[in-house]
Amino acid sequence: MNSIIRMPFKCSFVHMSSIRQQKVSALIQRELSNYFLVHARSRYFGAMVSVTTVRVTPDLGVAKVYLSIFGGNEPREKVFSAVEQTAKEIRTAFARETKSQLRITPEFIYFIDDSMDYAEEINRLLKKK
Repeated sequence: MNSIIRMPFKCSFVHMSSIRQQKVSALIQRELSNYFLVHARSRYFGAMVSVTTVRVTPDLGVAKVYLSIFGGNEPREKVFSAVEQTAKEIRTAFARETKSQLRITPEFIYFIDDSMDYAEEINRLLKKK
């Protein structure tokens, strides 16, 4: 006789985002990417502003938006500053585009995504050896 001892399944995952959060994150990423694509030349010194990641709080009230900034005539920090200065306008345009999909427009908090810089630095250090 084979006796199998079954242990109760114990889950120790870090809280994962809900399906609704994932859908709202994808919507925000898509709409903000379109916004930056249209306005890059006129408002952001010709730099390509790319939305790499969006993380939404469980109540959908706040969204952390991570941006990669490439090219352009100005330093990345100046382009990021321009994004922060037009934050209210960006949120208004987003609300106008998504009024039939979202009840509440989340507040956007912008961050510079430096993961590409980090990867380049690691590659540089590996080639150095």
